[in-house]
Amino acid sequence: MKVKLEGKVEHFRTVWMENDIVKMIDQPKLPHKFEILTLKNYKETAEAIRNMNVRGAGAIGVTAGFAIAQAALEAPYDTTESLQKYVQEAADFVKATRPTAQNLFYAVEKVLNKVKSHPTIMGAKFSAKRLAQTLADEDANACKKIGEYGEPLLKDGCNLLTHCNAGWLAFTDYGSALSPVYIAKEKGKKIFVYSDETRPRLQGANLTAWELGQNGIEHRIIADNASGWLMQLGKVDIIIVGADRIAANGDTANKIGTYEKAVIAKENNIPFYIAAPTSTFDLKCENGKGIPIEERDEKEVLYIQGYSDTTKGVETVRISPKESHALNYAFDVTPAKYITGIITEKGIVKPDKESIEKLLQ
Repeated sequence: MKVKLEGKVEHFRTVWMENDIVKMIDQPKLPHKFEILTLKNYKETAEAIRNMNVRGAGAIGVTAGFAIAQAALEAPYDTTESLQKYVQEAADFVKATRPTAQNLFYAVEKVLNKVKSHPTIMGAKFSAKRLAQTLADEDANACKKIGEYGEPLLKDGCNLLTHCNAGWLAFTDYGSALSPVYIAKEKGKKIFVYSDETRPRLQGANLTAWELGQNGIEHRIIADNASGWLMQLGKVDIIIVGADRIAANGDTANKIGTYEKAVIAKENNIPFYIAAPTSTFDLKCENGKGIPIEERDEKEVLYIQGYSDTTKGVETVRISPKESHALNYAFDVTPAKYITGIITEKGIVKPDKESIEKLLQ
């Protein structure tokens, strides 16, 4: 997508690979600074996933694919067995970074299997890098298709609510939940977006709002607890959110707080859509009860980070009593019965097992 930097408009993907080095937009620095992070080996790239320098299902998956390609490129040269062992260890390391996002496991297995299936060392290295790039391109193309399928759902002048960030920063390009908004804008529609702040890491306030501003889309940041009241007032026409994993029956894991939006939307007869590429589906997971839910460091809840107008820099401050502890579940699961439909690069599908299996055939 396009980014305005010092008066110039430049095009960036969220994450990309130059030679053997992974580069990405350093997301925790946004919206106050735009910086590119350079990662020289697979461990550095994996840690960037763990530390949420990159986040969002698709972007995590693409980054994981690049990490496995880096592992293949830096692996010992002596035998195919030593190469495969090295890359397998790297795959286990990368898989341990974020447990919920299905796209990560999808990409790791794809590139790992490519390495294991190639009979020569140099061929395996080359193929791993090429496949990782292919996965990145597929992610961007899928997200554009999601936008094209989702755009007709947005009437000119409609008010859309989204939660967390499922824009182009969460994928290679275009995004999932925001892709229909970007395509609608390209077609001349005026779309207004309510962006939940999304505690505790404030992806909605920091990332979604920044993206929308960069693309000239009118929006307002709202407190997480304000969305229900806006729905009751009739100020929300449609809700579209992303997904980190979709079970075989349509149950969907997304950023914590998504479930309550879906329940309130149903109460107020507001359509609630999930937007995600097919790589986010996990048919091995029967329903939402089988989705692993990541629990992150309590400090994310006990402290808050922001830009200080006084010191002109980013500061971290405690917002809770020193004696208090916190629970910090990163995701929740929305049962399929609350979901109107799932927007994918293959079309909009009903959230049930039969429809999903047919879509993925």
